[in-house]
Amino acid sequence: MDQSTATNHCNRVLDAVGDAVIADRDFLETVLTGVLARGHVLLEDVPGTGKTLTAQSFANALGLSFKRIQFTPDLLPADITGSNVYNEGSGDFDFSPGPVFANVVLADEINRAPPKTQAALLEAMGEGQVTVDGVTHELPDPFFVIATQNPVEQEGTFGLPEAQRDRFIVKTTMGYPDYAGERKLIDQRANRTAKSPSVSAVVDRDVVVSLQSVLEHVRVDDKIRDYVVELGRATREDDRIDVGISPRGIQRLFEASRAKAVVSGREYVVPDDVKGIVRPVFEHRLVPTDEAAVRGVELGDIVDDVVAGVDVPAVASP
Repeated sequence: MDQSTATNHCNRVLDAVGDAVIADRDFLETVLTGVLARGHVLLEDVPGTGKTLTAQSFANALGLSFKRIQFTPDLLPADITGSNVYNEGSGDFDFSPGPVFANVVLADEINRAPPKTQAALLEAMGEGQVTVDGVTHELPDPFFVIATQNPVEQEGTFGLPEAQRDRFIVKTTMGYPDYAGERKLIDQRANRTAKSPSVSAVVDRDVVVSLQSVLEHVRVDDKIRDYVVELGRATREDDRIDVGISPRGIQRLFEASRAKAVVSGREYVVPDDVKGIVRPVFEHRLVPTDEAAVRGVELGDIVDDVVAGVDVPAVASP
């Protein structure tokens, strides 16, 4: 698949999801960027903004299987991965797959489950497999997690550990829709007997796999590669940051930048691709110092300051 065909498919997916989800186009592009880069997406926003609908709509538009896991304090790891069940007929234990065995998994309110249960997703998100009773089971390909969490209500929640946050290629927020968007929601709800907006498949699994492979052919100039590394290293020198961006985080910015280029209709990366995706990639990976946390310093503002402090390379269009 060439770049122009890939961009056309991306636009069709975004248009289909945008017909059902009242959200900013940039937000939808960020989610799709995570999918193309073979990453996972963390949505952090208040209830009622449409996070669940977004995950379901992307799964439908991409023609992929979808499972939703409601994370609760009593959720067990086996409730996610599956377990071995005794078969009285054969006298053996048969593996019963859990809801993680889907192309798109919605981990709803992921921070409501204890760390042990959250950790059940680590292997799945990192390796595309789960291990139950010493036996490894491969997950469907493609596989990605869209997790949600509420940033306001913290009672009864468990913050995601750094290793878990690092598995998400991007973290983004939907935000409130504009006036026209909320007015459209009212019009949709006026007839309560009408069906909720739904999305039909505009591509299929094979196309999604091909879209992900297109990134390998996106050209990235050496100066932009240097720029990506410099941005990551600059976070480690900020005195408001205790733990800066890891080498994995720098790699994820590189991958997300290539995906951003494809979504934007180019077969090469420009500095604006990096600048446009760096905040969603970096923000959730940073660990502030105690002093910065007490002062309420926003991690996103730190990322913006880092970007402003690193010289943008001058790159001629290919």
